[in-house]
Amino acid sequence: MNRNMCRLAAGNRCGGGQGGIAAGLRLGWICGGVLWCFLVLHAERIFAGKLTLEISGPVEEVEFVGAFQRWDEDGNLRRPVNPKAKIDVPEVDAVAKRAGSNVWVFENLPPGRYELLIMLRGKKRIEGWTYAPVLEFDPFLPPTAKVEDEDDRAWIEKDIHNSRHYENKVIPLAMGGDDKVVRVLMMLLRDLPTSYEGEMPGAATLRFEIWQYTWRYGGWVKERRTRVFHRIIMPRDQLRQWTWVWDARLGDVRVGNTPVTLKYVLPDLTTRTLPGLYPY
Repeated sequence: MNRNMCRLAAGNRCGGGQGGIAAGLRLGWICGGVLWCFLVLHAERIFAGKLTLEISGPVEEVEFVGAFQRWDEDGNLRRPVNPKAKIDVPEVDAVAKRAGSNVWVFENLPPGRYELLIMLRGKKRIEGWTYAPVLEFDPFLPPTAKVEDEDDRAWIEKDIHNSRHYENKVIPLAMGGDDKVVRVLMMLLRDLPTSYEGEMPGAATLRFEIWQYTWRYGGWVKERRTRVFHRIIMPRDQLRQWTWVWDARLGDVRVGNTPVTLKYVLPDLTTRTLPGLYPY
């Protein structure tokens, strides 16, 4: 074998060695990635929670029970609001299975904060909420939070009433906060003619949002930013047949890796005590 052939053979042996090392590294990365994915999925299964809802009252009217995991840890929506959402087909993150005449069970829920939804016969929808942060780095407020100062509450209600809006029905449904920050669960409804008439004659729009008022320089100031979490467009004559109300008992439900049981008494909707939309 001549000297040039020896050099070529040596070069091939060296290249093969480097290729083997690179292939080994690639295989290691692939195996590591597969193992990481397996561990993540395995961890989610280990820490998945179970939520049981025990309903009392006219349970034969219950048609559907679902749950929204609406907000991330920073108070941002986990998914964009669907402008084509249907009032009778809620886009929930989890659906409960009926486990008896009055028992509904959610299995394998990822840990987190949930807001429950109950659909009843006869176009009735009951939903929970949480006062999500409107500004960055602010905390969540539970739906049971109140505004203790009646003057503050009255001033905010008057400010909403006197402000100009695109919607002809702008209603504060609930308020919670303190002397520095107040958040408001809002319903904004327009059942007058809209720009959607061309594609949907008789269209009405309905939104639910979280607003915030902040105390600054001796007075309450509404933040321009809001949290829109429901948007519906549908014929107004159909919308006027619906009941869509909000119940604090169904909001801010925490789920971990320990089973949770929530007892819920269906409200008498004929009294119209819960805030929200009623047939009109």
